Amino acid sequence: MKLRLSLGCLSIISTVATAVALNAASASASQFSSAAGRYRIDPESRIGFSIAQVAGPGINGRFPDISGRFDIDADHPAQSFVEITLNPASVKTGQERIDNFLRSSAVFNVTDYRQITFHSSRVVQEGPTSALIEGVLTAKGVSRTETFHATFVEQKPGSVAFHVTGTIFRVPYGMGIGIPLYSNAVVFDMDLKGIK
Repeated sequence: MKLRLSLGCLSIISTVATAVALNAASASASQFSSAAGRYRIDPESRIGFSIAQVAGPGINGRFPDISGRFDIDADHPAQSFVEITLNPASVKTGQERIDNFLRSSAVFNVTDYRQITFHSSRVVQEGPTSALIEGVLTAKGVSRTETFHATFVEQKPGSVAFHVTGTIFRVPYGMGIGIPLYSNAVVFDMDLKGIK
């Protein structure tokens, strides 16, 4: 009798756990589905970056001047689209000397190249609220395929927010000055808000 009761309890627990998991997955899916649509990137979004330094603090900065749009197709994620444009002359590190150096011909060369752009070519959903975004990054006249990871953060009336991360190597873009003292890898950490 005790064995049957235990098996019965296990069966009930298993059924409840399955139902909770399905409801959670359904809630995540429906939440993401309700975010479908076309958005423009809020200028208040944050694109931050960091470059590690051997035995030093490295460089941490952001690009305040950004624009772009993204389309979310919840039913067909592969048809979603991201387009971002940033102005490298707007770079801010909190140190004017470094800002001026980054704007110079040794790095961004903002006199000849006024924009850095990213256009997605493929979006692959990795989980209920996350996706891999592959596309073409163009900087300093060089275009290369790069990959970022996006996580759905929240949805409010008329807006959605994502946290996006990725690592770009700067040598292929002609910005390798300072290696090996400064890392070749630029780590991006972004909070992107879309507004309908």
